[in-house]
Amino acid sequence: MRKSILSIFLFTSSVICFAAGESDSIFYTNHVFDQKIKTVQLYKDGWNLSYPIIKLNSAEKLVLNFDFLADQPESYYYTFIHCDKDWNKSDTFPNDYLVGDAENPVEDYANSFNTTVSYYHYKLIFPNERISLSKSGNYILKIYPSGKPDEPAITQRFIITEDAAKINVSVHRPQMTKENNTHQQVDFTVNYAGISLIDPFRNVFAFILQNGRWDNAKRSLNPDFYGNNELKYNSLSDKNIFQGGNEYRYFDIKSIRYQTEYVKKIDFAIPNYNVFLYPSDNREFKPYFYWQDFNGKYYIAFQEGHKPDIESDYVYVYFTLPSDQMISGGKMYISGGLSNWCYDKNNLMTYNPEKKQYECTMLLKQGWYNYEYVFLKDGKTDGTSSLFEGSHYETENDYVILVYYRNPHDRYDRVIGTAIANTLNKLTN
Repeated sequence: MRKSILSIFLFTSSVICFAAGESDSIFYTNHVFDQKIKTVQLYKDGWNLSYPIIKLNSAEKLVLNFDFLADQPESYYYTFIHCDKDWNKSDTFPNDYLVGDAENPVEDYANSFNTTVSYYHYKLIFPNERISLSKSGNYILKIYPSGKPDEPAITQRFIITEDAAKINVSVHRPQMTKENNTHQQVDFTVNYAGISLIDPFRNVFAFILQNGRWDNAKRSLNPDFYGNNELKYNSLSDKNIFQGGNEYRYFDIKSIRYQTEYVKKIDFAIPNYNVFLYPSDNREFKPYFYWQDFNGKYYIAFQEGHKPDIESDYVYVYFTLPSDQMISGGKMYISGGLSNWCYDKNNLMTYNPEKKQYECTMLLKQGWYNYEYVFLKDGKTDGTSSLFEGSHYETENDYVILVYYRNPHDRYDRVIGTAIANTLNKLTN
């Protein structure tokens, strides 16, 4: 019985993944293609809430974790694909950026222990003794079953930076705009003294990511001013401006023995645990209130054990969002790291007209989660959270600055500098 219920859930997910995979561009995003794989996380070694950015030719490493929901393990291999600034496969050849074996097995895995849902937990740390990367830029980590390199199970983005340019960042309320109470403006200066650049005004491009998201990133920005080895990005236009949003909602399922804040009920219906959250309130017109969050991320933890990677169980979490009517012109999603920042049927909310609420059920591993409700308009790829979350210039956010340089004589985009600014430290009025 346990396997049959879980199989229905996973089969439904598989239909979505393959439908989304019709375009080749999906292979160069953060995406899970195998319906049996859950809880994919990629971060810098030492801090599981960090962004997947490391310095070229340094001792820094990245860590990938994921679970394969099955009673028997699968043999997985991995490789890397170099991409341009727009996440298209670059023109450089693998032997130009790979040092070592191009394809290697994922050998670190272990079976779950004492859980209602059986799974194997996989872990990969790189660069390692088998393979390293010799060029900066955007990269795709591709995980695939043994003997099936053209059928990826997971693709994840990460960045290797040269850290050659220095970047100073200032985040503040937008000036000369009606959005100064709801938005945040990101100004920054790139100092490239000591770097030989050809026509930096045309060949240097900057990207801004809010909390590491790519769907609403500001892309390929040219400087507003340049001179004296500096590029300044401080336009009064909207190209550097983001909705401030709100602090992320959260819930704690580290334990299934007791109900924590925002957890209404925990049931065990053979074969799975079911966690029902309290109905969410509409925060669109509520005043801003600060609380510490993880800017949409999550971490895995198990209250009653010492090995959360293999002792944390999978539970069904039930979300409800009251709404007097179904919002037309788009769809409502649960967004954050728990959905891999994607918009698909795994996190799509359906409207219940009898109860006047949006509903969604997600299979999640025990831990501490951030999330928000995002409305994705028809035909759009970036969602907005302001409809039920509100938006405030005071909201705490991270902003990741990525600076690329394309030498006209090269076949790839270098990452010459990165910076991460948090509004608690940089926000000015």
